[in-house]
Amino acid sequence: MKPQIAAGLACYLMATTASADVVVGNPMAVTGPIPDLVAPMVLAVDLAAEHVNAQGGMFASGEKFVIARADSQCDPVAAVDAVTKLINVSMVTAIVGPVCSGATIAQADSVSIPAGVVTLSVSASSPMITNMESGTDLVFRSAASDAYQGVALAELAIAKGIMDIAVSYANDDYNAGIAEVFVNSFSEMGGTVTSNEAHEPNKASYRAEVATMGAGSDNLALFAYYGSGGITIMRNALETGAFSTFIGADGMLAQETIDQIGAENLGGATFTTSTPNLTTAGYAAFKGLAEAADVPSASPFVANSYDAAFMMALAIEKAGSADRSAISASLRSIANAPGEVIQAGEFAKAKAILAAGGDIHYNGAAGPQDFDANGDVLGYFSANVVKDGVWEGTIIE
Repeated sequence: MKPQIAAGLACYLMATTASADVVVGNPMAVTGPIPDLVAPMVLAVDLAAEHVNAQGGMFASGEKFVIARADSQCDPVAAVDAVTKLINVSMVTAIVGPVCSGATIAQADSVSIPAGVVTLSVSASSPMITNMESGTDLVFRSAASDAYQGVALAELAIAKGIMDIAVSYANDDYNAGIAEVFVNSFSEMGGTVTSNEAHEPNKASYRAEVATMGAGSDNLALFAYYGSGGITIMRNALETGAFSTFIGADGMLAQETIDQIGAENLGGATFTTSTPNLTTAGYAAFKGLAEAADVPSASPFVANSYDAAFMMALAIEKAGSADRSAISASLRSIANAPGEVIQAGEFAKAKAILAAGGDIHYNGAAGPQDFDANGDVLGYFSANVVKDGVWEGTIIE
């Protein structure tokens, strides 16, 4: 039996596996700048694996579907190290994750693409990912690109009557990418960007930066991770009165933002995120399963994380083996129409259809997961404001 590696904050979280198990790597950012966002996403991945194993496991022999977890820390260097060990030491069949765009891009370029291993990210949304793989068909994601979210955020700002805005973005692939889309879209819609500045993460104070940006507008578009500068920027802005209105995206959507800033101070803050359509049958199926397992179904990227893990199990089942080279085509086959619709938790149903030679079409917790030529999916976005001490979202139409 392989030894189980203890879960430390900076250590790898690896499941003890038998040689016959189907092992999938899951490099989640359990430490780093957004651990509160990632924690329920981890639960969703594990829930998908539980559903697979409770319904007969993989293939006719009932092999166990095992998640081998590693900590990518939302950091490119850590992600390369984590995925290298997953692929070369744990010999995983495929990668479900990472979480952050910079980590996803770095490990795919350096590790998973050269190794011929499919990556299916649970939440990486940078537009840079769309064309990064040069025709290898090895990089997919279950959350929509920020090429769409940046436009949705610009439309939301204009709808709110915001016609001038300062922009501050963390100097990383995710935040820089969505900031660029937002700036271009907002300008094309008639808005004026009064300043557009990168900031370095983890500074003790951003008072000088917010004072300079605040000279031109009362509105700030903030693209940052809450745990590596975002909260500090907001606090400094509120303390100095530099801005009264804040908009931004996923990286700020954590309870810690509310706890640190104070709900009473966030009345002028709206942040967008990728979201499932809560009215669909696919989400309803997932919600019931998630609530039974104490998994917060509506939290950011939780549905996407479940979908990624469940789809990977379906793809491997479709391939008929854990052969890495067969995963890409199988993933497209089970995700895209045509085929009998499969919803969250319906692994036994899907397995029976595939065994009989039929086709399936996974209609996920986050909505249909039909991949385009670049491995991207469409999706929905929500606008989130603080209500009764928590973030509450409404789908952007």
